[in-house]
Amino acid sequence: MRGSIAADEVILAADTLVVADGEILGKPASAEQAHGMLARLRGRSHVVLTGVVLQAGVGLRWGGVVSTEVVMRAYTHLEVEEYIGRGEPFDKAGGYAVQDEVFRPVEQLEGCYLNVVGLPLCAIAAGLTALGVGRTRQAGSPPCSYCRAGSALVSVRSVN
Repeated sequence: MRGSIAADEVILAADTLVVADGEILGKPASAEQAHGMLARLRGRSHVVLTGVVLQAGVGLRWGGVVSTEVVMRAYTHLEVEEYIGRGEPFDKAGGYAVQDEVFRPVEQLEGCYLNVVGLPLCAIAAGLTALGVGRTRQAGSPPCSYCRAGSALVSVRSVN
């Protein structure tokens, strides 16, 4: 691995957290943990936070946090059993995937859908624009087609 990046290279780093009642829910290590997380989230809201950092060349950095509020539906115990039986929750923060077409755990969300999937393209586009990399988007338009009209990036700021 090289010690530095070229002027025309960009490095992207991102990580996503699921936060319920002020507690971070990681990836369940067992079926028991998955049951506990999914039971805790059932019929309630929580927040998904993704931190994104971009570095372009030497010294140009941008970082931000995207926050999406997620409301889970009142899924049944049997649905949870089937979901766990398919092995789905074990590599996902909070034990669920918003995009799962069988389980469909989410009732509604406010903010960026792709943030909940795990990589908010809207934040990456905003960061690239702030760094002067690539095409710029029109001011006032939603950052990506998955964001609801009028929803803003939450707590996104430039890093000096």
